[in-house]
Amino acid sequence: MEKIALIALIAQLIVAVSVLYVWVFRFDNIIKEFKQYGLSDIMRNIVGASKISLSALMITGVFYPGLVLFSSLSMAFFMLCAQIAHIKVKNPWIKFLPSFIFLILSLFVAVVNLGFL
Repeated sequence: MEKIALIALIAQLIVAVSVLYVWVFRFDNIIKEFKQYGLSDIMRNIVGASKISLSALMITGVFYPGLVLFSSLSMAFFMLCAQIAHIKVKNPWIKFLPSFIFLILSLFVAVVNLGFL
């Protein structure tokens, strides 16, 4: 495996495992954030189910690479939406950082899987 592909694989796993961790083990924090953003419980549950599913697809993509492009671009979309939510409520910059890092990593994974790097 070439170096850039290995780095992309590691990025893919970092995003997937981190998102799973936040949505499963830090759910109380998610509840507070979604209330701050003024989003409904239904929206929170849809986003959560989507992110958990995408994380599972990213992990499965280790063995079935055809799943990686869709899951990484979809995860990037959710991370972009998170950035917009942070801007909307005028959160401090430090609150933007995790979703921004995951946005960049997800886009990197997609670009590598498209064969651009």
